[in-house]
Amino acid sequence: MNQANVPGSIYFYGYVIVVIAFLLMTIMMGMQYAFGVFLKSLLREFGWSVAATSGAFSLYMALHGFLFIVTGKLNDRLGPRVVMTVCGALIGLGYLLMSQTGTIGHLYLFYGLILAIGMSGGFVPLTSTVTRWFTTRRGLMSGIAVSGIGAGTMIMPPLVSQLIVHYGWRAAYALVGSIALVLIIVAAQFLKSPPGQSQPPIKSAAKAPQEVKNLGHGGFSVWEVIRTLQFRLFALAYFFFALFHQVVAVYLVPYSNELGIPAVVAASFFIALGGTSIIGRIGLGAISDKIGYRLALTCCLVVATLALVWLLVAREVWMLYLFASVYGLVYGGIVAIQSPLVADLFGMSSHGVMLGIIVFLTTLGAAIGPVMAGRIFDVTGNYTPAFLAAIGASVISVISSTFFIRAKTSMKRAND
Repeated sequence: MNQANVPGSIYFYGYVIVVIAFLLMTIMMGMQYAFGVFLKSLLREFGWSVAATSGAFSLYMALHGFLFIVTGKLNDRLGPRVVMTVCGALIGLGYLLMSQTGTIGHLYLFYGLILAIGMSGGFVPLTSTVTRWFTTRRGLMSGIAVSGIGAGTMIMPPLVSQLIVHYGWRAAYALVGSIALVLIIVAAQFLKSPPGQSQPPIKSAAKAPQEVKNLGHGGFSVWEVIRTLQFRLFALAYFFFALFHQVVAVYLVPYSNELGIPAVVAASFFIALGGTSIIGRIGLGAISDKIGYRLALTCCLVVATLALVWLLVAREVWMLYLFASVYGLVYGGIVAIQSPLVADLFGMSSHGVMLGIIVFLTTLGAAIGPVMAGRIFDVTGNYTPAFLAAIGASVISVISSTFFIRAKTSMKRAND
C-alpha cells in the first residue's frame, strides 16, 4: 500500500493538501482584505471619488462570486492543480498591472476583471479539494484550511501598509504581484485530487485507505440537486447568514463610535473577532465531525443570533469585546462547515460546482446586507434598526437550517 495514502500516517497526502490550502488562502484572502489599505493611496494619487474607486471592488466581489460556479465545475473536471496554476498566473498579472494604474478604467479592468477571475480559483476549489480527500474528518480539515482566511486577514493588510510606507503604493503592488505569482503557482503544483478521482478506481475496497476509499463520484447531478427543497433551504440559510454578517462587518465600528467608543478601540474589536474565528474554524469544524454538520450549523446560527441581540444592549467596551469574541467563534464555524455540508447533503459527483453555486448566493447576500443597512440608517438616523434587521435575517437563517435538518437526506432522482 502506498503510505502517502494512509490516513493517520504523517505520509498521508491529504495532510499536504490541507497545508497547501491553508497557505494559499492566507495569501489570496489576505490580498483581498488589503484593498482598503491601497484605497487611500489611490484616492490621494488620482483624486477619484470614494464611490467610483470602491466600485471596482464591488465589481470584483460580484464577478468572482459568480465565477466560483465556473471554477468549481472546472475543479471537478480538471483538478485543482490546473485551476490554481491558471488563477495564480492571473492574480500575479493583475497585481503587477495594478502597479501601472493610471486611469479609473485601468482599475476596473485590472482589479474588477483580471483579479476577479484569478481570485475565483481560491475558496471553492480549495475547500472542495480538501473535502474530497477526507471523509471522517472533513469538518476539522476544512476548518484548518479556511483558518488561512483569518491568518491572511491579520498578516497581509499590515504587511502591505508597511510596504506602501517604505516603497510607495506602486512598488507595493508590484511586490505583492511578484510574491503571488511565484508562491501561488509553485504551491499549486502540490495540489491534486485523491486517487479515487484522479486515477483509475481502486479495485479492492478492502485495501483502499480509510480516508479515500469512499471518495468516488457518487452523488446527484447539479440539476437534480437545485430542484430539491433541501438545496433551497440550504441556500437560504447561507444567503441570510452572509447578509447579517456583512452588516456586522461594515457597521460594527460606526455603531461603536455612536456609543462614544474611540475609533482605534472600535477597530480593535476585529482583532478579537478574527482571532476567535480561527479557533472557531478549527474547533467547531472538529466538533461538527462528531455531532453532524447540519446540527452544528444550526447551533452556530442560534448563537450568532443571540450574540446580535447582545450587541443591541452592549454599551461598554468589554461587552463589545465579548460580542466580537463569541460572534467570531461561531462565524468561523459556519464558514468551516460549508464545504463538508455540501458533501454531506448532495454527494461528491458535482461537489465543486454545487459549492460554487452556494458560495455565489452567499456573496449576493453579502452584497445586499450593507446596502440594506445603509439605507435603513439613512432613513432612521441610527444603526439600531439596521442591527434589528440583521437579527431578522439571522432568524430566517436559523429557521431555514432547522428545516433542512428535518428534511429527508436522501433525494429521489427525477426519473424515479
